[in-house]
Amino acid sequence: MVEKDVLEEKINERKEKFEQKKETVGEKVDSKYNEKKEKFDEKKEKSKVYSEKFVNDLNTTIDEFKDSLKNMQKYADDKINEYKNATISNLAVDLIESDDIYYLKVAVPGLDKDEVEIEAGDNDIVITATFKPFVEELKDAGILKDDEDDESEDVAEAKVIASELTVGKCSKTVRFENSIEVEKITAKYKTGIILITIPKLIIPKHKVTVE
Repeated sequence: MVEKDVLEEKINERKEKFEQKKETVGEKVDSKYNEKKEKFDEKKEKSKVYSEKFVNDLNTTIDEFKDSLKNMQKYADDKINEYKNATISNLAVDLIESDDIYYLKVAVPGLDKDEVEIEAGDNDIVITATFKPFVEELKDAGILKDDEDDESEDVAEAKVIASELTVGKCSKTVRFENSIEVEKITAKYKTGIILITIPKLIIPKHKVTVE
């Protein structure tokens, strides 16, 4: 009987130790699991932050790239306009000659007669005109903003898409084989065309008598 009690006591003792170890192991497993879960959640949160930062940086980069393209386009347009304004182009003319008169037709579309200068020399004539870019005409008319600081809401903003018309200072020098009568030159303006009538200088022949 005594041996049986001793055996049961040892069994219970081992059982208690086993339960204690089991509990200890369970606590360690839970601790490890919680620790790994915390690290996983922390990495997940960091990955989320990095992802959001990457998307924001990407969007910022795209916007900056678009702005750079716009600035480059504006710079190129400005340089083209500056070049056109600085370059003296030829005016389109037609020239007809009769026995005693030159007829010169000059195209100055979009300009008033006061915006055209005509100078005549002994045997040449120079026509000069300055054409404004279309965008400048719209600004002068108040249709477009004059500059970026204009905050008027009823004035539209715009950009130049194409600029193929002649702009800037244009000049045409026409030289004649004959001398011309400068004081008798006349010029008439009509719908963007100037018709210039240029009489030739006719020097009458004088018969010299030999004595």
